[in-house]
Amino acid sequence: MNIQIFGTKKCSDTRKAERFFKERGIKYQFIDMKEKGMSKGEFNSVAQANNMINWDGKDKDLLALIKYIAADDKLEKVLENPQVIKTPVVRNSKQSTLGYLPDVWKNWN
Repeated sequence: MNIQIFGTKKCSDTRKAERFFKERGIKYQFIDMKEKGMSKGEFNSVAQANNMINWDGKDKDLLALIKYIAADDKLEKVLENPQVIKTPVVRNSKQSTLGYLPDVWKNWN
């Protein structure tokens, strides 16, 4: 397995995801989205922009802007502001999940 966890240190679901893999002795790479974020390729391999946005986030002005800007500009704005992406994003090669989903992770080989 080649596990990557995209999240933030303050996100409880991200910490639970890390604990899930740590308890099972599965190595993973943690990517702090406040420091690095996701590349366009990583983002596109996981999901489309509208499905990954945390519409309940704190920055309502930014979320409103993202909601109403042109589709061509939406991806760039989300990548510039990774704090609006739901976390954790967990990747295992070509498989990925959004949120805390241990039942899915148990079935990964």
